[in-house]
Amino acid sequence: MAEIGKDVNKAVKILQEGKLIGLPTETVYGLAGNALNAEAVASIFSTKNRPSFDPLILHTFSLSELDKYVSNIPEAAKILAERLWPGPLTLLLKKKDIIPDLVTSGMDTVAVRIPNKKLTLDLLEQLEFPLVAPSANPFGYVSPTSAQHVDDQLGSKIEYILDGGACEVGIESTIVGFDEERSVIHRLGGISKEKIESLIGKVDLKPHSTSNPKAPGMLASHYSPGKPVVIGDIAALQKELGESTHVGAISFKNEIPNIAKEKQVILSAEGNLTEAAKNLFAALRHLDKQEIDLILTELVPDHGLGRAINDRLKRAAAKK
Repeated sequence: MAEIGKDVNKAVKILQEGKLIGLPTETVYGLAGNALNAEAVASIFSTKNRPSFDPLILHTFSLSELDKYVSNIPEAAKILAERLWPGPLTLLLKKKDIIPDLVTSGMDTVAVRIPNKKLTLDLLEQLEFPLVAPSANPFGYVSPTSAQHVDDQLGSKIEYILDGGACEVGIESTIVGFDEERSVIHRLGGISKEKIESLIGKVDLKPHSTSNPKAPGMLASHYSPGKPVVIGDIAALQKELGESTHVGAISFKNEIPNIAKEKQVILSAEGNLTEAAKNLFAALRHLDKQEIDLILTELVPDHGLGRAINDRLKRAAAKK
């Protein structure tokens, strides 16, 4: 398995050699490599078994660095970047030729962000190149929110995981693109639609795609554990399935009767959507290890971060 540690200098050396590491961010852990090295980028796709039509997010450490990689930053993008970076926001901008086509799946836009994790910002400042860092898990599976999650899934394929502790946000970044005068949310995430609209006005919300997505993380079936996920009224689903089906449950804030405590997870007993988002992927991973036939879950209130949580639940439940 991989070595887990906090040695930034060691991580820098591995990345400079064109190899990959596990990288902490405030959203989820990434599988990171040199964004300007096409071979390193290709090894990310191979290690994750990720389709090459699914683009990657470029990570850097300051707004001034963007001039090296993008050709135009619309005014709305500047406002969002100045107010919300570092943070769980990704901007979809016109790329410069320095970015390999493999990063963007051949498109003329690149997804960029500045993560809000000091250890990772320290690392990025020591590098002469940006990083691409999709979630550090086999493609389509539940995203990792701890160094141990990365080791469990990819530890045999990488040599080092930089340990930044548990992810504070726990779901991926919100992706915003700009089409002439329109701003579009391509993926719901750690920054709410309401927060973005409070800064730049009304934005459109784009549904996720089943193929050839324009932005990362837009595939319809994604974030899935090995066990089937069913969404609905948990009590009604229990009754419909009967006692012969062994189930686990993920609820928003209430304990579910007749399900053993180790086979259910309450995302937030206080009904806090931020806490629920932080706990979501760990809950899916926990139940995937239990001796159950399927995972029952319910949608959370569909506002703020609740929209992003529901998006992840629906795609975890989508038939593959």
